[in-house]
Amino acid sequence: MWTGRKKCKLTLIYKENCCIICIGDFMELNIYTLGCKVNQYESEQIRSLLNTADLAQTDVQIYVINSCTVTAESSRKTRQAVNRIRKEYPDAVLVLTGCYPQAFPQEAAQTDADIVIGNKNNLQIVSFVNRFLQEKQRIVAVEQHDKPELYSDYPICEFAGHTRAFVKIQDGCNRFCSYCIIPFARGRSRSRKIEDIKNELQQLAANGYREVVLTGIDLSAYGADIGKDLADVVELAQGIDGIDRIRLGSLETDRMTVHLLDRFAACSKFCPQFHLSLQSGSDAILKRMNRHYTSADYLQLCTRIRDLFADAAITTDIITGFPGETDEDHLQTMNFVKQIGFEKVHVFPFSERSGTRAAAFEQQVPKKIRSDRAKELSAVCAEIRKDYLQRCVGKTVEVLFETPDGAYQQGYTASYLPVKVKADCLLTGSSALVRIDRAEDDYCIGTLI
Repeated sequence: MWTGRKKCKLTLIYKENCCIICIGDFMELNIYTLGCKVNQYESEQIRSLLNTADLAQTDVQIYVINSCTVTAESSRKTRQAVNRIRKEYPDAVLVLTGCYPQAFPQEAAQTDADIVIGNKNNLQIVSFVNRFLQEKQRIVAVEQHDKPELYSDYPICEFAGHTRAFVKIQDGCNRFCSYCIIPFARGRSRSRKIEDIKNELQQLAANGYREVVLTGIDLSAYGADIGKDLADVVELAQGIDGIDRIRLGSLETDRMTVHLLDRFAACSKFCPQFHLSLQSGSDAILKRMNRHYTSADYLQLCTRIRDLFADAAITTDIITGFPGETDEDHLQTMNFVKQIGFEKVHVFPFSERSGTRAAAFEQQVPKKIRSDRAKELSAVCAEIRKDYLQRCVGKTVEVLFETPDGAYQQGYTASYLPVKVKADCLLTGSSALVRIDRAEDDYCIGTLI
């Protein structure tokens, strides 16, 4: 949750995925963000817009829920957040935006939010809030995505409460995986102009952000509509003084060409962490998911990455219990995970999403089996993760530190290994060499050199 009052010194308070910032005695702004890095970036845009707006009423409390709808559980959490905030703050102006109202406008309209808009028109939030403050009438105004559609831009110059900045460079998706609602929630793929990305990167660097994370809904599709590609943005960031690390968000296997990888490898600031969405190790299930690769393609790409990048980290997402998944399909996924040796895996039991083809597929796997398979696979992945962390013991690594964690200060290596150290001074925003002394549950403990 991001909370703020205008025209006064900022104070940051954190609770779960809420960043609470108090800024004075006038407008109080609270932003509750669910979902991905793109949503977090767009919440920063909303914060900037409202924090600099000339509102019709200043003595007002505003809650913005920037929603996710990638699973049914995400939508449930969104509705739950609306109900809770309305109950606890009945006089606040409550705005619901993001992917949930965009994909399911009729459902979202049934909530108790005062203003319901989607991600298509969330950059118009100031005008909607002013209209509500003046007319005191509920607003439901979800604008549908167009085909084709241009990228809607509003640059940010900071990322409140973070030591690394997310930089959104792409929106939308053309892939239509059979389980995914996102193309309907985000529209078709569109890319941000390279000159606009450059200006934002320069401003973030000037404001002290040393690490940037390039992100998008289908990040690896960047540039297909404007004659550019993802390596063009990495090379652009490479040339900006003040930026020391360039990290990528989630990537699609079929777009990671040898040409792109070679260009990434030529950039000294590029972080060799690749989050390559797998979803299943069974070719039969990949085909039913409408994924555009085979397990052999995926293995070949991972081999190429590890040959090209020293200390590369490959992470992924996997869905268990997809319709039609047999015990043999599940075993193939288990074995494939062991073969790749991922540095980290996020495992999710399949969740039906209304509006997708997979929700209507025959051979739906019982929910208990989905859950049991997720637990079994998670246990295997945890052991692989444990072995990876143990192999890091004894190494000397460079860590860029973020927020303190109790008695420790925590940061990450270029390959996104979490490292904690004890230090006499605050290290946030600085980098240092650390010797890894031991591995814990999901991180390493080290000593400053």
